[in-house]
Amino acid sequence: MFRSLCLIFALAAVPLAAETRVPTSQAEISFGFAPLVKQAAPAVVNIYAKRVVQVQSSPFMNDPFFQDFFQGFSGPPRPQVQNSLGSGVILAGDGLMVTNYHVVREATDIRVVLNDRREYDARVLLADQESDLAILQLDGASDMPHLPFRDSESIEVGELVLAIGNPFGVGQTVTSGIISGLARSGTASGGARGYFIQTDAPINPGNSGGALVDVNGALVGINTRILTRSGGSNGIGFAIPSSLVQRFVEQARDGHDKFQRPWAGMNGQPVDSDIAESLGLATPQGLVISDLHEVSPFLAAGFQPGDVIVAVGGQAVNTPDEMIFRMTVAGLGNTVAVTRIRAGEAEAVAVALMAAPDVPSRDAQTTGKRSALPGMVLWSLNPAVLAELGLPLSVDGVVVADPGPAGARAGLARGDVLRSINGEEVHDSTAAVAALRKASRRLTLDVQRGARRVVMRFRL
Repeated sequence: MFRSLCLIFALAAVPLAAETRVPTSQAEISFGFAPLVKQAAPAVVNIYAKRVVQVQSSPFMNDPFFQDFFQGFSGPPRPQVQNSLGSGVILAGDGLMVTNYHVVREATDIRVVLNDRREYDARVLLADQESDLAILQLDGASDMPHLPFRDSESIEVGELVLAIGNPFGVGQTVTSGIISGLARSGTASGGARGYFIQTDAPINPGNSGGALVDVNGALVGINTRILTRSGGSNGIGFAIPSSLVQRFVEQARDGHDKFQRPWAGMNGQPVDSDIAESLGLATPQGLVISDLHEVSPFLAAGFQPGDVIVAVGGQAVNTPDEMIFRMTVAGLGNTVAVTRIRAGEAEAVAVALMAAPDVPSRDAQTTGKRSALPGMVLWSLNPAVLAELGLPLSVDGVVVADPGPAGARAGLARGDVLRSINGEEVHDSTAAVAALRKASRRLTLDVQRGARRVVMRFRL
């Protein structure tokens, strides 16, 4: 038993090299993870963030007699300061760093503390709720300790890793484990979407945004979530792959404040056993294209409905979300080899990776005071709007960007598409604003919400 444990520790104590090897001396065995921790830990920081939120409160809620009578009733909103604690990783000598979006969400003040007790103010350069990542810049920083990237596509299940962070605010802590799984999706709680590295290295509250490093001290992922019933670590933790973090860094360096993903401009569905049989496939794999937008880069590359996409950049894909993730990792502005099956033949086709074009203009229009629904913001549809709001490719009409008070009372929500107003089809925001202004005694809206269509009627 003791010899087995020594061997495990020794694998993490290997001097920095291209490959993992077995220990060659008793000295290497006795070091354990110490050399690795000394190298990696200085680049992992603690983050203290403050945000101001509006909360409802009742003056009687703390009264021992009246609190039971006033449950559910509250006074006017009042500002309240909330504090959050998390971890982050410095990625460059100039103080560029990464953490989770939920650590710094809507923060008005961000303070970063290194493990040598130096403190810096930080500002958010780029943040993305969907990926749960944020890139920060430390003010006045230079010659900072930082971690090198490792391509997370090269990681294998069973590799030793360390998780470094500040769990429960007790101070910087190091835990060890292995890579338990790759390309996990839909298993991490919270707002993060995408594909995660799974590890059994203990991750707890406060570890969010911390580093997952390999035995050579290179960053393989950013710790983000755990799967738990008790609130503590149960040995199932998730990290955002370093390959995705690198794309965030590139866009932050280029001056973007919002993360841009490659746009496929297509609809597809996973190939199940029935679809595989109908297409003559030996096994269910990939996703079959059902529809293509007229300016889709896949259409430009020669794809057509009925083609089955089985790999992007040499990595197997089986869902639309997985395909978008692989495209995102490949990077905007690049081309990627997409393997398709058509008529039983597999072929790799180069596809140019582009953001959804914001043309023609979305032409934001706000309805005026004389409108049937004043204060509503409307957009004309284009590929960027479709991607931003997750709308069907074939939808036609004008999208509600903000329903405003009157629109919200009428039951409209952001992302609703107005197809016609009082029987008049509308194809751009200017026409929709004019139609709403003409409405006098009645208002009939043909609205598409997701895949559903409803007719809403009002007396004015």
